[in-house]
Amino acid sequence: MIKPIELVIFDCDGVLVDSERIAARVQVALGAELGWPLTEDEVVDRFIGRSHAAIHDQVAARLGPDTAAIWSERFEQLHREAVDAELAPVDGLPEALDALTLPTCVASSGSHDKMRHTLGRTGLYERFAGRIYSSTEVSRGKPAPDLFLHAAQQMGVDPEACVVVEDSQPGVHAARAAGMPAFGYAGGLTPAERLEGHNTIVFYDMHQLPNLIAERQPTLHRALPTHKI
Repeated sequence: MIKPIELVIFDCDGVLVDSERIAARVQVALGAELGWPLTEDEVVDRFIGRSHAAIHDQVAARLGPDTAAIWSERFEQLHREAVDAELAPVDGLPEALDALTLPTCVASSGSHDKMRHTLGRTGLYERFAGRIYSSTEVSRGKPAPDLFLHAAQQMGVDPEACVVVEDSQPGVHAARAAGMPAFGYAGGLTPAERLEGHNTIVFYDMHQLPNLIAERQPTLHRALPTHKI
C-alpha cells in the first residue's frame, strides 16, 4: 500500500539553483589547468551529485593529494565568483515551490556554507531555513541513502512517506536506496537515461513538479453510505 506523501526532499544544486552548469564549467577548466583533461560529460559522470570529499578523493587518486588540495581551493574560489556573477534559480522552481502545499526540506551533497551562499544569492534560503541538511552530517554521501534518511528523521517523517527531487544519477540511486520515490529532473546536465529506473519519474520542466507530485498521491476512497429502502 502506497503511503500518502508527507515530505518533499529537494536536492540543491541543479534542482533549486542552476549551479551545476557553473560547477561543470569550472571543473573542466581546472582539469585542463592541473593535468586531468575532462569533458563536460565526464565531469557529470564523475562529479555531479557527489560530495566535495568524494570529488577530492577522485582527484587525489589521479593527481596526488597536493594537487587535489590546490584543485579544491581553486574550485571554491572560481565557483564562488561565478555564482556571484550569474547564478539564478532553476527555471520554474520558484513557481513550483509556490504551488506546493506539502512540507519541504533540502538534502544536498554541498556544505552548509555553500548552500547559504547559493540559496542566499537566489533568494531561496529563507524558504528552507532550518530545514537544510548536508552530506557533512552523515558518514556516507550519495549514492548511499544516509543523507535522505537523516533528513526524514530530522523532519519527523517516515521514509516511506517522502519523495525526493533530484537531478543526478548518484542522487536518484540514493533515493532508491532509501526506499523513497524519486522525481528525476532532466532539464539540466544529466541525461534522462541516467536518471531512469525503479520508482523514478523523469521530467523536464520544473513547472510540472506540483502536478506530478499530486498525481503520485494515493487516492483515498471513502465508503459510500448505504441507504435502506
